Amino acid sequence: MSTEIAHLRRRLVEFLIQSTTQLKFPPIVKYSALSLFLDRFRPSVVRFIQKKKAEHWLLQPLTESNLQLFVLISIWISCKMHCSRGLSVQSLKSLGDKMITEQLFTVRDFLEAELVFLKVLRFEIGTLNIAYTLLEDLFIQFKEVAKVGESLNFEACMDMMDLLYEKEETSLLYHSPTSLAASILVSSYVITVPKQRWEFPILPWVKMVTNKEEKDVVELVGYILAHVLYSHPS
Repeated sequence: MSTEIAHLRRRLVEFLIQSTTQLKFPPIVKYSALSLFLDRFRPSVVRFIQKKKAEHWLLQPLTESNLQLFVLISIWISCKMHCSRGLSVQSLKSLGDKMITEQLFTVRDFLEAELVFLKVLRFEIGTLNIAYTLLEDLFIQFKEVAKVGESLNFEACMDMMDLLYEKEETSLLYHSPTSLAASILVSSYVITVPKQRWEFPILPWVKMVTNKEEKDVVELVGYILAHVLYSHPS
């Protein structure tokens, strides 16, 4: 991956996170949107353009501003699925006016972009089995069976998830959501739980509830921690 494309990816991840923060949406909206945009839309859009010979102005050329628009669309779709009160297209446009600096999009542009986005995804927008939901379930179960679960920091889990999305090579881990969720839980345990409280057999427990081999989880934990601590030292 070229340096320019890598930098663009990081900017788009930051744009998505900043946008969901501005809207004060719950984490499930952020991670569903990340899954929709980065795991599905971006890998599919080039094939869609080539196969369909798409000439829609939002896809030809696919500028950074247009990609930012599609990021907002991924958040909008995610909100429709996970928020009790939806986000109006006018509110989405207002956010776009503030966040997208190189181009001004109309309400009609947002509606067109949603349809294009859904066509690229073939209208497959389910997000029930993404890593975040699996991780949240694991965290709840862990707190129920282990007193030390009170010391495990879920914010650290989410910080790791955000960092792993920044690079193409680490974001590939999201293709195996159960393994990733188990390994992030263990990684957070290692980082945030004091060593003197490491009495709970977390690896055997993770194997029991996820059916993932301990050695595979340990290997993935090492990879995650090396990336997080090396790329973003405290």
